This record gives sequence, structure tokens and C-alpha cells, in this order.
Amino acid sequence: MSLNLTEKKAVVAEVSEQVAKAQAIVLAEYRGMSVSDMTVLRAQARKSGVYLRVLKNTLVRRAVDGTEFSGLASDMVGPLVFGISADPVATAKVMNDFAKSNDMFVIKAGAMPNQVLNATGVKALASMPSREELLAKLLGTMQAPISKFVQTLNEVPSKFVRGLAAVRDQKAA
Repeated sequence: MSLNLTEKKAVVAEVSEQVAKAQAIVLAEYRGMSVSDMTVLRAQARKSGVYLRVLKNTLVRRAVDGTEFSGLASDMVGPLVFGISADPVATAKVMNDFAKSNDMFVIKAGAMPNQVLNATGVKALASMPSREELLAKLLGTMQAPISKFVQTLNEVPSKFVRGLAAVRDQKAA
């Protein structure tokens, strides 16, 4: 079923809105996949906060034209599913994990702002820790010196108390 002009404009506006706040876009070919497999992929994407749609390539080309992702337009050939996310690792992880379990799903390309990635680049991006993991590691690194300092300060009175307990035990014996 083809779209009329107003519907096409609405789709381009919706995709443009997603691209404006995106940090990564991943393209994958889904030729020969069943509807149930695509439903599983959509559920995983929704859970990870990834905007996932099957769209006409010409409409997406118009949406990315003039943005940091315009270099991706040359890779938009064939039946593609588009994964767009504000977290650059989330969309790559969702689509790469799904591609591992489904041979019909082939990652074609991806992009980060002003940088086009091939399929290998998308797989490398998927292997990176997520934003939440990186923030947790950073917080742990920032907290370590402070907790060690407090532990060291606490050790002085602890040693004194242990010394007094040893003298008490020695006198009691």
C-alpha cells in the first residue's frame, strides 16, 4: 500500500525528529525473515529504547539529508530496517545480538554523528559497554580514593583499640 503525500511528509517528519536526537543509526537487511522474528526484534528494541522501523529508503534519505548522518544515504539500498537511538551502543547491541541468532538478518552499515561505519564497525560498537556501565565504572573509580582515605583514617583508632585489648589480655593472663 503506497502512502499519499501528506503521509510521506508525516513519516519524514517523524524520522527527522528521531534523527535529530540520535547518536547512532544502524541499517540491516531483513530479507526472508518471518513476522514472528521481526516481532521479537521489535520487542528487544523497545526494551532498550531503540526506535526500530521498516521504512522506504527514499523517505529516510530525505530525513537524514543535511544532518550528521547524511553519509549513510549511499548505503540505503534494498529492504532495510532502521535502528535509531540516543544511546550509540544500544542500537548496535540490539541489532548485533539479533543478527547472531538469525542468519537472515544482516547488518549493512551504521553511523554515528559525522562518521559512517561498516558492518565490522557496528559489531565493534556493539562490543563496547553501555552508557550505564561506563557511568557505573566512572563512579566506582571516583569513589575509590575517598573510601580508601576514610578506611585509612579509621585504621588509626582501630589499631589503638586493638593495642589496648592486647595489653588488657596480657595483664589478665
